[in-house]
This record gives sequence, structure tokens and C-alpha cells, in this order.
Amino acid sequence: MNSNLTGRLPKSLYNCSSLLRARFDGNQLTGDISESFGVYLHLNYISINDNKFYGTISDNWSKCKNLMTIQMGGNQISGNIPPSFGNLTQLQLLNLSSNNLVGEIPKQFRRMNGLLTLVLSNNRLSGVVPQDLGSLGELSLLDLSMNRLNGFIPSSLGDCLKLFNLNLSNNNLTQEIPDRIGSLLHLSYLDLSQNVLTGEIPSALSRLSSLVSLNISHNKLSGYIPKTFDLMNTLSSIDLSYNQLEGPIPNNKVFTNVSIEALQGNKDLCGNIPGLKQCASGMHKSNGNPKLALIISLPLLGALLLGGFTGMLAFYSRRLKKMSSTQLEDEDKHSEDFFSISTFNGRPTYHEILKVTEEFKETYCIGKGGCGSVYKAKLASGDTVAVKRLHSSSEMINRNDFLNEIRALTRIRHRNIVKLHGYCSHAQNSFLVYEYLEGGSLAYILSNQTAQNFDWKKRVNIIKGVAYALSYMHHDCSPPIVHRDISSKNILFDSEYEACVSDFGTSKILNKDSSNWSNVAGTFGYLAPEFAYTMKVTEKCDVYSFGVLVLEVIKGEHPGDMLTSLTSSSTNKVELQDLVDHRLPVPLLEIKKLVTLILALAIRCVNSDPDVRPTMYDVSQILAAFP
Repeated sequence: MNSNLTGRLPKSLYNCSSLLRARFDGNQLTGDISESFGVYLHLNYISINDNKFYGTISDNWSKCKNLMTIQMGGNQISGNIPPSFGNLTQLQLLNLSSNNLVGEIPKQFRRMNGLLTLVLSNNRLSGVVPQDLGSLGELSLLDLSMNRLNGFIPSSLGDCLKLFNLNLSNNNLTQEIPDRIGSLLHLSYLDLSQNVLTGEIPSALSRLSSLVSLNISHNKLSGYIPKTFDLMNTLSSIDLSYNQLEGPIPNNKVFTNVSIEALQGNKDLCGNIPGLKQCASGMHKSNGNPKLALIISLPLLGALLLGGFTGMLAFYSRRLKKMSSTQLEDEDKHSEDFFSISTFNGRPTYHEILKVTEEFKETYCIGKGGCGSVYKAKLASGDTVAVKRLHSSSEMINRNDFLNEIRALTRIRHRNIVKLHGYCSHAQNSFLVYEYLEGGSLAYILSNQTAQNFDWKKRVNIIKGVAYALSYMHHDCSPPIVHRDISSKNILFDSEYEACVSDFGTSKILNKDSSNWSNVAGTFGYLAPEFAYTMKVTEKCDVYSFGVLVLEVIKGEHPGDMLTSLTSSSTNKVELQDLVDHRLPVPLLEIKKLVTLILALAIRCVNSDPDVRPTMYDVSQILAAFP
């Protein structure tokens, strides 16, 4: 992925029947897509986004019965979308955006009842928006923008109650906006701009209590802006320009701060906005002065699984040079006083580490934590490793569980996870050996002046990297791995400042058949509230810690007592300016929208009810939608 690869895929790939997962996105690969890929009975994920593949989509893909993700955006694929895609009932994400596809959207899509993300934007699709899309009850993101669709917006979309993002812009859609769109209580982004919609703006839209961005510009909408828009306190962006609207603008924050560009080109709007005429006396009755607050509502259940149309960020592109062996080695039978699980020659490396650190002199110590101290060790091979020497009090309660966990962790290969090379145990010392990352920790960077060099784009990438790592640990490892100590001190950076999750000293392998009871571990201020009294380890503990971490990255410091205000249902409201790092310039409009979305997601993650929190897979898919 993103490796600047050119040319065609090897012919042998066509018959690679054992293929499980394939990512080729972000290269310059070419070839006829129907001749490059075969039938893969075990394949669950394919991404060829942003290449130069051409040709038509084969029916072979519908024979890949385990496929859950198909990403083919940003190529030169032509022809129709195969109706046989409807047979992929297990499919969760389909992205065919930015190609040359023609024809209608297959009605057979109604059978894909597990679909979470459907992105068909920027093609030449025609016909109507199928009514049957309303039967996709799990759908979170629907993007059909920049096509040639006509007819009306089906009211059945109001049945997709988990929709988080709906984009039908830049088509030829006509008639009125359906009232039933107002039923989408988890909808945060609605874009119906650049169509031929008529009639009045339905007052039902004011029921969209989670709506952050509304764009219905460049249509033929008429009449007054509904007075009930006064109550839409979550809105942070609105564009009503180039319609035939008239009358006073509502009295809430988004309209108070709106620019004339978002209102221009209308018939006769008025209000206290530079560029608009003042309303006639008595025409504009105020409802009072509502608090100017950006409320990021809690009921963002539909925020689970936005993403996918640009593909997830890179991983597997960088490998730490293996130290001397790629085979996992157990040495528990070699000696009564020595044991190791490692990707290296355990006993010699154990003694070498003792030698190069002068038996763990303070000079070589680069960090301390609850379970032990970390030392930097440069080996004769030229490799530098981080060695976490465990305190004697950190010895495992259940040796077999601990060793099974270490074996699992040494098998992890992910760009955003610090590689664990192994574990060595002796009567005098027990330590974990990790790859060494020279970029320092997130906690250190946020606490000093270098934080100013971490602009909004870099901070978004940090958040994405951590999300991808946790999603991998929770959903791609068997059994799943819970970190249990996600905090800014455990996020390290490599030489390219890619964020990597470190320190698995307190992690625990989850057995789905066990109660997962455990000792208290983690960092104060990041622990999920239920952990304090249940002592039960679940993936949702990590989700909570991740939410706190996201707030810290955006704010530039731990949110502290603000967590209570953000998660309470009281009338106390938190403004966006209170949640951002003032050492950075005010974010521009586009990045501001993204930061607002991420903050909304973070607040969902720190909900006191674990069942309300999204999964890390959901979070990673949402974030992956943004470049």
C-alpha cells in the first residue's frame, strides 16, 4: 500500500486460492480488473483504491462468499455494477467511487442486509435512487454524489435509522425533501446540494438532533427557513445558498456565525448578518438568546462505521529488521532457571542485553512505569531495542495465561503497533524486548513546545493510527487482545512520526468463554468507569481510553474534569473552543468539520455505558473515510 508500485499484478495471483486479505491501494498498478483477479473463497478484504485498473467488474467477485470489504475507488473501471453483488450478503463495505461506471444502481443491493458503508460517488450512474435501499437497516454511510441520478429522494431512506452520513449531492434529483429524513436521529452530515429539489425546507429536519453539517444549496427550494431550526444547537455548518428562500434567518449559533456566502443567491432573506438586509419590524421574533455552544450529542449510535471510501491508512509497509531468527522460540525446557519466548536466540540475547546495559544501570533507563522500567539496548547486530525489565511484583498470577499472551503478542505485525520481539525470564531478571522507536512519546510532545509542530492534520493521523492498531488487536487477532493501558505515554513515534501503540505489559488475552476478571491495571484518568467496580476486562475498556486520548490530542492536554461535562446529560454545554489546543491556529473550515466529527466520536467513546460505545472497528472505519 502506498509503495509506488507500477505495472501489472503477477499472473499467479489470479489462482491464489488461499488469499485471505489483499491491499494494493495507493499505487500505480494497472491491468484489466477482470483478468487480474480470480475467485477467492477465503478472501474477506480487498482494496485496490487509487490505482489505474481498467475494464469491467466481473461476476467472480460475487463468488467470494467471505468478502466483507470491497474497495475499488479511484481507478478507471467502466461498465455496469454487477447485480450479482447482491449475493454478497455478508458484505459490510462497498466503495466503487471515482470510476467510469454507468447504468443503474442494482436493485439486488437490497439483499446486502449487513451493509454498513456504500460509496458510489463520482461515476456516471443514472436512473433513480432505489427505494429498496431503505431496507438496509445497518447502513451508516450512503454516498451517491456526483452521478446522473434522477427522480425523487425515496422516503424509505428514513428507515435507515443508523445513517450517520447521507450525501446525494450533484445529481438531478427533483421534487421535495421527504419529511421522513427527519427520522434519522443519528444523522450528522446531510448533503443534498446541486440538485433540482423544490418545495419548502421540511420542518422535520429540525428533529435531526445529531446533525453537524447541512448543505442544501443550489436547488430550487422556496418559502421560509423553518422557525424550528432555532432548536438545532448541534449544527456547526450550514449552506442554504442559491435557492429561492425568503424571510428571517433563525436565531441560533450556526446562523449567528454564518457567512453571507452560505445564504447568498436567495429570494429575500433578512437578518442581522453582514450582507443581508435587516428584517422589517415585528417580522423576526426572537426565542431569546440560546447558549452559543457546539453540542456534540451523545446519541451518535449511527456514528458506528462511516468510512471506507478512500481506504484505510498504510500498514505493513515498514518492518523492523529481524534480529537473528524469524521463528518463535520457546526455551522453557532448556534450563530450569531460564525461559524465553522470542523471535531471536533467547539465551545469548539475554546475556547480551545484560552486558550492553551493564545489568540495567540507570544510565540506560529511558522510562518507568507501573510494571517496570524501560532501558535502551544497542546490540552487536546493530539493532537497538527497548527492554522493559519487570518489577518482581509484576510477576504473572497465572503463568500459562501470561505466556500464551506473550506468544500472541510476538505474532502481531502492524504498522501502528510497537513490535514485541520476545520475553526472557531468569531467577534474577524478567524482561520484555520491543523494537525501539526514536520519536518519543505523545505525552512528551504534547507537554512541550514541539506540540506546535503537530498541526491538525498530523493530529488526525495520530488518532487514525491508534484507532487502526486497536481495531486490529480487537478484531483481527484470535483471541482478541485488550491493551488495558491506552494513554499518551504509551503512544510512541517512529522516525517518520507514525503513531505506534506500545507497552503491552498489562494487556490480557480475552477468552470469549471466560469472565475475564483481572487485577486493576491502567493509568488514572484513562480507566473506564465500570472497570473500577466490575474488574472485568472487555474491549470497551480500550474504547473508553481511546476516547480520552482523542480528546487529549485535540485539546493538547488531558481533558480532566471536562470529561464529566462532556458525558453528562445536564444542561452544561461545552463549546468547541474549549476542546481545541490554542497553541495551534484556528482550524480552517474543512479541517474544523473533521475535528468536530472526531470530537463527536470521542465523546461517544467515553460514554459511561459500555454498550453505547462504538467498537474500535466501527471507529477505524469512520476515520478511514477521511484522507
